[in-house]
Amino acid sequence: MTTSTDSVTRTRVPRFPQVPTIPKASIRVLSPLIAVLAWQLLSVLGLIPERILPAPTTILAAGWEVLTDGTLAIALATSTQRVITGFLIGAIAGIGLGLLVGVSSFFDAALDPLLQAVRALPHLGLVPLFIIWFGIGELPKVLLIALGVLFPLYLNTASGFRQADSKLLETARVLGFSFSQRLRTVILPSAAPALFVGLRQASASAWLTLIVAEQVNANQGLGFMINNARDFYRTDVVIFGLIIYATLGLLTDALIRRWEKHVFRYRIH
Repeated sequence: MTTSTDSVTRTRVPRFPQVPTIPKASIRVLSPLIAVLAWQLLSVLGLIPERILPAPTTILAAGWEVLTDGTLAIALATSTQRVITGFLIGAIAGIGLGLLVGVSSFFDAALDPLLQAVRALPHLGLVPLFIIWFGIGELPKVLLIALGVLFPLYLNTASGFRQADSKLLETARVLGFSFSQRLRTVILPSAAPALFVGLRQASASAWLTLIVAEQVNANQGLGFMINNARDFYRTDVVIFGLIIYATLGLLTDALIRRWEKHVFRYRIH
C-alpha cells in the first residue's frame, strides 16, 4: 500500500509580527511617567476633582512653596531625628533579644512567649497608653517608633541565629573555638541574610509609625506640616507630605540594600 506525498496536508503556523523588546530599566522609568502624565491630563480635563486629588503640577507648586519658605527643611530635620533615635533604640533591643532567644534555649522558653504576646498587640493602637505613660512630648513618639522597629528585627534575628549550620558549629567546637569566635565566624554570617531582611522591614515600619506618632500633639515635623495643611484644606500640601514620607522610606530601603550588597559582595550572581 503506497501513500502519496500530495495527500499529506501540512498546517502552517501563522507568523505574528515580532514585538520589539523593551529593556526592563526603560519600563521602570516609563511606567510611572505615563501614569503621572495620565493623571495630569485627567486633572486638566476636570475628570479628577481638584479637592480630591490635585494635579501633579499643583502638588509640585505646593512642594516648592514649603521648600522655599523653610517649612520642609525644619520638618525633615525633626522627623529624621525622631526616626533615627527610635530606630537605634528598637534595633539595639530587637537584635539583642533576637540574639538571646536565637542562641539559648532557656531564653527562647522564657522570653519568646512574652514577646509574642506583646507583638500580638497592634503597636499603633498603644498611642493613648503611651500618652498616659510618657506625656505628649518627644518620648512617646520615639518609643512608638522603637516598638515598631523592635519586632521585625527580633523575629528575623532570632530566626537567623537558629538557622546556623549545626555541622559548622560542631566543627568549630572540635577546633576549640570560644563562644565569641563561633559567634563571629559561624553564627553571625549565617544570620546576616535574615538580619538584613529584618532591617528592611524595620525601616519601613519606622516611617509608617512616624506618620501616626507625629499626629500626636506635634509642633514640628512632617506630621505637623500635614496636620497644619489639613486644617486649611491644603490637599496639595498633604499629598506632597505623604510623597516625602514614601520617598524617605524608599531611600532608606535602598541604602540598606546597598549595604547588603556590599556585605555579600563575594557572592557570584
